[in-house]
Amino acid sequence: MDRRILALDLGEKRLGLAVSDPEGLLAGSHWVYPRRNIDEDLEYLRRLVEEEGIGEIVLGLPENMDGSLGEQAKRALEFKRLLEARLGLPVALVDERLTTAEAERVLLEANLSRKKRRRLRDGLAAALILQAYLEHRAREREER
Repeated sequence: MDRRILALDLGEKRLGLAVSDPEGLLAGSHWVYPRRNIDEDLEYLRRLVEEEGIGEIVLGLPENMDGSLGEQAKRALEFKRLLEARLGLPVALVDERLTTAEAERVLLEANLSRKKRRRLRDGLAAALILQAYLEHRAREREER
């Protein structure tokens, strides 16, 4: 059985989420989860993993433009550790430096209001993180 991949765009107030198709080829649905506290957030993700048949998690790592790790990246690394410990699944890190800006550009081009853009941006950023991961994985398979 194929397992879906869950991508996360970690924010202080919201988690952008995206789930792949069962074959792990395309980024599928995406949405935003308003964060509460770490225990409730991890419990929500545990239930989601179970309900959606998630076999792997991808987490955006917000590196600085020079490749160094700032405070946001350090928070992402800590969240990765907590996810792996609580959910027992591998968590891959994906450079997400430009995904939020790209999501904002796409939403601006769609001529959405500021309120709608804010509501959709993190989920779309997660979908972009997931699609980048899936494309990277496909290239690696082709090279073998």
